[in-house]
Amino acid sequence: MERDTGSVTGQGVGRVRRRVHHPRRRAGLQRHHLVEHLGISLRRIAIGAGLGIALGVLFGLLMGTVGWLRSLFEPWITFLRTLPPLAYFSLLIIWLGINEEPKVTLLAVAAFPPVAVSTTTAVAAVPKSLIEAARALGASRWDVVRDVVVPSALPETLTGVRLAVGVAYSSLVAAELVNGLPGIGGMVKDAANYNNTPVVLVGIIAIGVSGLIIDGLLLRLERAVVPWRGRA
Repeated sequence: MERDTGSVTGQGVGRVRRRVHHPRRRAGLQRHHLVEHLGISLRRIAIGAGLGIALGVLFGLLMGTVGWLRSLFEPWITFLRTLPPLAYFSLLIIWLGINEEPKVTLLAVAAFPPVAVSTTTAVAAVPKSLIEAARALGASRWDVVRDVVVPSALPETLTGVRLAVGVAYSSLVAAELVNGLPGIGGMVKDAANYNNTPVVLVGIIAIGVSGLIIDGLLLRLERAVVPWRGRA
């Protein structure tokens, strides 16, 4: 009689465990396909890194042309560049909640410094002779920036863009640690919680392959926009 009671109790506990764990596993992995997880993560990177790159280019142009702005902002950008993403992600969650806002903001903050630093350096390195020649021909300040500074700084700026996208991609898993499903980083974390090694490996491979494809596309864009780079 005791043996039957223990068997029934064990079966009941087994049913409870299956009811508790199975829906979570199904919601985390099987409700969305790998392509859906990857697509949502790429959308987050496109929005977040896009904002960071746009602000980085703007700040780089300003700091490269206005000396006092560079002296004011460059130390803070360097400070931000040295911080790992997880150092301020918790603060973003406190300020912005656990939805999309902290993830996109984290990717934007991660992508901003490389573009700002590379653009500032490239703008400051534009030959003064070119600027003076353009002004001698009657070019305005805006004409000098548009026709001389931007084309000269574009190769280094695009290199900074490639670095920024790489940094944002490496920060993706950190951005999706909290409420990251659906998302490739959240999928990997959720699978790791259940020791699901195949799904973790598939997620890692998907992140790496998609990163290679994005970098290849950016490299082709760089060759199309600045075809003179690397040529004597």
